[in-house]
Amino acid sequence: MKIVIAGGSGSLGRALSADLVASGHEVVVLTRSPGRGEGPVEGVREVGWDPADVASWAHALDADGELGVVNLAGKLVDCRPTEENVRALRDSRVEATRALVEAARLRDRPVDRWVQASTTALYGDAGEARITEASPEPAVGPPQMTGVVRPWEAAAADAPATHRVTVRISIVLQQGSPALGRLLLPVRLGFGGPIGTGEQWFSWIHIDDWIRVVRAALGLDDAVSLPDGPVIAASPNPVRNADLMRALRERVGQKLALPTPEVLLRIASLGLQTDPLLALTGRHTTSDVLSAAGFEFRFPRLDAALADLIPR
Repeated sequence: MKIVIAGGSGSLGRALSADLVASGHEVVVLTRSPGRGEGPVEGVREVGWDPADVASWAHALDADGELGVVNLAGKLVDCRPTEENVRALRDSRVEATRALVEAARLRDRPVDRWVQASTTALYGDAGEARITEASPEPAVGPPQMTGVVRPWEAAAADAPATHRVTVRISIVLQQGSPALGRLLLPVRLGFGGPIGTGEQWFSWIHIDDWIRVVRAALGLDDAVSLPDGPVIAASPNPVRNADLMRALRERVGQKLALPTPEVLLRIASLGLQTDPLLALTGRHTTSDVLSAAGFEFRFPRLDAALADLIPR
């Protein structure tokens, strides 16, 4: 299969690209800055793209055989939740998605497999609710969460594709990634106790399992067939924040476990230029769709995932 990955120069896109190339697929990454940063993964072709100028790069979707599109494009969420930043988060996703849909319409036939990235942040701060794909989607929520995700998913709703799966991603645990780095920072500084109340749920997925979910959505797993529609990419075993911090603390050998009260986190977030709600809110999300499809997680539990990702 030829697979075009929009936003493929980030940590998730690079990991996915490397896996697909190793499996013998042709991978093209759409990037605003070809050749910059770490450069392309070996065997991956980069194509410069500008969502405002679809005609200049739409040829990247040309394919003699099957074509898969994976849309990961969007600004990193780790920023202050100002009105300007929220607008940038939303627009970077919506405009890129609309451009991909427009490029796909220029083809003489539909895309075979469309994998649309999304996030479980759609559900906002869900408290004690147990969320699956069958749970009602909130009409309103934090603007930097629900307010970004709803229009992002809507922008892909009419993409011309034979099969279309929307992968609502929880926190992906990946060695060297910004997300794992943010989690480890307070622990290494001695603040390895609960953040806020410590009761908020933390849903997560190991990078290897996330890649396998995307492969299944692309139809590349003979043992797992995913239906069209939303799929929650999250381990079947979410943990509370206090348990997350304990597991991180034990993994890095940090005995100091100072708690982080909400007021301290809000002050620290100003200096770190991040959103305190990323740590203070949570969601208990698991996937009925993956379970029904027979998907088996390689890393269903947090301790084993951290042991694989964080060397001692």
